[in-house]
Amino acid sequence: MTWTQPIDLCGQTVRLRPLQLQDAFQLQPIIDLDFFRYFLNVQPKDSSLESVRDYVKDSLAFPNSQAFVVELRKTGEIIGMTSFMDIRPQHRGLEIGMTWIVPEHRGTSVNPEMKLLLLEQAFEKWLAVRVQLKTDSRNLHSQTAIRKLGAMYEGTLRKHGIQPNGHIRDTVFFSITAEEWPKVKEGLLIRLKDERAKVN
Repeated sequence: MTWTQPIDLCGQTVRLRPLQLQDAFQLQPIIDLDFFRYFLNVQPKDSSLESVRDYVKDSLAFPNSQAFVVELRKTGEIIGMTSFMDIRPQHRGLEIGMTWIVPEHRGTSVNPEMKLLLLEQAFEKWLAVRVQLKTDSRNLHSQTAIRKLGAMYEGTLRKHGIQPNGHIRDTVFFSITAEEWPKVKEGLLIRLKDERAKVN
Protein backbone atom coordinates (compact mmCIF):
# COMPACT_ATOMS: atom_id res chain seq x y z
CA MET A 1 0.00 0.00 0.00
CA THR A 2 1.41 3.38 -0.97
CA TRP A 3 1.30 6.43 1.26
CA THR A 4 -0.96 8.33 -1.12
CA GLN A 5 -3.52 5.59 -1.77
CA PRO A 6 -6.96 6.49 -0.30
CA ILE A 7 -7.69 4.50 2.85
CA ASP A 8 -10.47 4.08 5.41
CA LEU A 9 -9.48 4.02 9.07
CA CYS A 10 -12.09 2.51 11.40
CA GLY A 11 -12.17 2.59 15.18
CA GLN A 12 -14.80 1.72 17.75
CA THR A 13 -16.42 5.17 17.70
CA VAL A 14 -15.27 6.90 14.53
CA ARG A 15 -14.42 6.15 10.94
CA LEU A 16 -11.99 8.30 9.00
CA ARG A 17 -12.77 8.06 5.31
CA PRO A 18 -11.35 9.98 2.36
CA LEU A 19 -12.99 13.36 1.76
CA GLN A 20 -15.22 13.60 -1.31
CA LEU A 21 -16.65 16.65 -3.05
CA GLN A 22 -20.23 15.64 -2.19
CA ASP A 23 -19.36 15.82 1.52
CA ALA A 24 -19.78 19.59 1.24
CA PHE A 25 -23.53 19.13 1.68
CA GLN A 26 -23.07 17.50 5.11
CA LEU A 27 -20.20 19.74 6.14
CA GLN A 28 -21.89 23.05 5.38
CA PRO A 29 -24.48 22.93 8.24
CA ILE A 30 -21.88 22.05 10.90
CA ILE A 31 -19.01 24.35 9.93
CA ASP A 32 -18.26 27.34 12.13
CA LEU A 33 -15.66 29.79 10.80
CA ASP A 34 -14.20 29.97 14.32
CA PHE A 35 -12.88 26.41 13.80
CA PHE A 36 -10.35 27.85 11.34
CA ARG A 37 -9.13 30.99 13.10
CA TYR A 38 -5.64 29.53 13.58
CA PHE A 39 -5.40 27.64 10.27
CA LEU A 40 -2.54 28.62 8.03
CA ASN A 41 -3.77 27.30 4.73
CA VAL A 42 -7.13 25.88 3.66
CA GLN A 43 -10.30 27.36 5.16
CA PRO A 44 -13.75 28.45 3.94
CA LYS A 45 -14.33 32.15 3.26
CA ASP A 46 -17.83 31.99 4.78
CA SER A 47 -20.44 29.39 5.73
CA SER A 48 -22.30 29.32 2.41
CA LEU A 49 -22.54 26.06 0.48
CA GLU A 50 -20.52 27.53 -2.38
CA SER A 51 -17.71 28.51 -0.01
CA VAL A 52 -17.74 25.11 1.72
CA ARG A 53 -17.57 23.40 -1.69
CA ASP A 54 -14.53 25.54 -2.52
CA TYR A 55 -13.02 24.59 0.85
CA VAL A 56 -13.53 20.88 0.07
CA LYS A 57 -12.02 21.33 -3.40
CA ASP A 58 -9.02 23.13 -1.91
CA SER A 59 -8.61 20.40 0.71
CA LEU A 60 -8.67 17.72 -1.98
CA ALA A 61 -6.14 19.62 -4.10
CA PHE A 62 -3.76 20.49 -1.25
CA PRO A 63 -0.35 19.08 -2.23
CA ASN A 64 1.15 16.00 -0.57
CA SER A 65 -1.90 15.46 1.60
CA GLN A 66 -4.81 13.12 2.20
CA ALA A 67 -7.95 14.64 3.74
CA PHE A 68 -10.50 12.67 5.76
CA VAL A 69 -13.96 13.32 7.11
CA VAL A 70 -14.62 12.06 10.63
CA GLU A 71 -17.82 10.02 10.83
CA LEU A 72 -19.59 8.51 13.83
CA ARG A 73 -19.67 4.79 13.08
CA LYS A 74 -23.15 4.26 14.56
CA THR A 75 -24.89 6.91 12.46
CA GLY A 76 -22.56 7.92 9.62
CA GLU A 77 -22.87 11.53 10.81
CA ILE A 78 -19.91 13.73 9.87
CA ILE A 79 -18.49 15.52 12.92
CA GLY A 80 -15.18 16.91 11.66
CA MET A 81 -12.16 16.60 9.40
CA THR A 82 -8.47 15.80 9.62
CA SER A 83 -5.58 15.24 7.21
CA PHE A 84 -2.28 13.60 6.58
CA MET A 85 -0.11 16.46 5.28
CA ASP A 86 3.44 16.99 4.03
CA ILE A 87 3.54 13.32 3.04
CA ARG A 88 7.17 12.41 2.28
CA PRO A 89 7.45 8.66 1.57
CA GLN A 90 11.10 8.96 0.58
CA HIS A 91 11.89 10.29 4.06
CA ARG A 92 9.22 8.17 5.83
CA GLY A 93 7.67 11.24 7.39
CA LEU A 94 4.37 13.12 7.41
CA GLU A 95 2.25 15.54 9.39
CA ILE A 96 -1.19 15.26 11.00
CA GLY A 97 -3.09 18.52 10.75
CA MET A 98 -6.00 20.66 9.52
CA THR A 99 -8.08 18.96 12.21
CA TRP A 100 -11.38 20.21 13.56
CA ILE A 101 -14.23 18.56 15.48
CA VAL A 102 -17.66 19.98 16.29
CA PRO A 103 -17.80 21.22 19.91
CA GLU A 104 -20.15 18.55 21.26
CA HIS A 105 -17.60 15.82 20.53
CA ARG A 106 -14.56 17.59 21.94
CA GLY A 107 -13.23 16.20 25.21
CA THR A 108 -14.61 12.74 24.40
CA SER A 109 -13.05 9.58 22.98
CA VAL A 110 -13.26 11.02 19.45
CA ASN A 111 -9.94 12.91 19.30
CA PRO A 112 -7.75 10.28 20.99
CA GLU A 113 -9.28 7.58 18.78
CA MET A 114 -8.66 9.69 15.66
CA LYS A 115 -5.03 10.21 16.64
CA LEU A 116 -4.63 6.51 17.43
CA LEU A 117 -5.96 5.51 14.00
CA LEU A 118 -3.78 8.02 12.14
CA LEU A 119 -0.63 7.24 14.10
CA GLU A 120 -1.14 3.47 13.82
CA GLN A 121 -1.40 3.86 10.07
CA ALA A 122 1.70 6.01 9.92
CA PHE A 123 3.98 4.02 12.21
CA GLU A 124 2.67 0.45 11.91
CA LYS A 125 1.48 0.25 8.30
CA TRP A 126 3.72 2.76 6.52
CA LEU A 127 6.67 2.37 8.92
CA ALA A 128 7.12 6.11 9.29
CA VAL A 129 10.08 7.30 11.32
CA ARG A 130 8.57 10.72 12.13
CA VAL A 131 5.12 12.28 12.45
CA GLN A 132 4.93 16.00 13.08
CA LEU A 133 2.18 18.24 14.41
CA LYS A 134 2.22 22.02 14.40
CA THR A 135 0.00 24.82 15.61
CA ASP A 136 -0.27 28.59 15.88
CA SER A 137 1.72 29.98 18.82
CA ARG A 138 -1.48 31.71 20.02
CA ASN A 139 -3.38 28.42 20.17
CA LEU A 140 -2.53 27.36 23.70
CA HIS A 141 -5.37 24.81 23.82
CA SER A 142 -3.95 22.97 20.82
CA GLN A 143 -0.43 23.05 22.25
CA THR A 144 -1.69 21.54 25.51
CA ALA A 145 -3.53 18.80 23.60
CA ILE A 146 -0.46 17.94 21.52
CA ARG A 147 1.74 17.78 24.61
CA LYS A 148 -0.87 15.55 26.29
CA LEU A 149 -0.61 13.25 23.28
CA GLY A 150 3.05 12.72 24.15
CA ALA A 151 4.59 14.60 21.24
CA MET A 152 7.96 16.28 21.75
CA TYR A 153 8.21 20.08 21.49
CA GLU A 154 10.80 20.95 18.86
CA GLY A 155 10.68 24.73 18.70
CA THR A 156 8.87 27.77 17.35
CA LEU A 157 9.43 29.11 13.85
CA ARG A 158 8.94 32.86 13.98
CA LYS A 159 6.93 34.55 11.23
CA HIS A 160 6.52 31.12 9.68
CA GLY A 161 3.43 31.76 7.56
CA ILE A 162 0.77 34.25 6.55
CA GLN A 163 -2.86 33.37 7.17
CA PRO A 164 -5.56 34.24 4.62
CA ASN A 165 -6.55 37.21 6.82
CA GLY A 166 -3.00 38.58 6.58
CA HIS A 167 -1.85 37.66 10.10
CA ILE A 168 1.81 36.62 10.14
CA ARG A 169 1.94 33.76 12.58
CA ASP A 170 4.61 32.01 14.61
CA THR A 171 4.28 28.23 14.36
CA VAL A 172 5.01 25.76 17.17
CA PHE A 173 6.36 22.38 16.04
CA PHE A 174 6.05 19.01 17.77
CA SER A 175 6.92 15.49 16.65
CA ILE A 176 6.66 11.81 17.49
CA THR A 177 9.36 9.41 16.33
CA ALA A 178 9.09 5.69 15.70
CA GLU A 179 11.00 5.01 18.93
CA GLU A 180 8.52 7.12 20.93
CA TRP A 181 5.42 5.64 19.34
CA PRO A 182 4.94 2.62 21.69
CA LYS A 183 4.74 4.91 24.75
CA VAL A 184 2.45 7.36 22.93
CA LYS A 185 0.20 4.48 21.86
CA GLU A 186 0.03 3.16 25.42
CA GLY A 187 -1.06 6.58 26.63
CA LEU A 188 -3.75 6.87 23.95
CA LEU A 189 -5.15 3.44 24.79
CA ILE A 190 -5.38 4.40 28.49
CA ARG A 191 -7.14 7.66 27.59
CA LEU A 192 -9.60 5.82 25.37
CA LYS A 193 -10.37 3.31 28.09
CA ASP A 194 -10.99 6.12 30.59
CA GLU A 195 -13.20 8.12 28.19
CA ARG A 196 -15.29 5.07 27.30
CA ALA A 197 -15.69 4.20 30.98
CA LYS A 198 -17.25 7.64 31.57
CA VAL A 199 -19.93 6.88 28.97
CA ASN A 200 -20.76 3.37 30.22
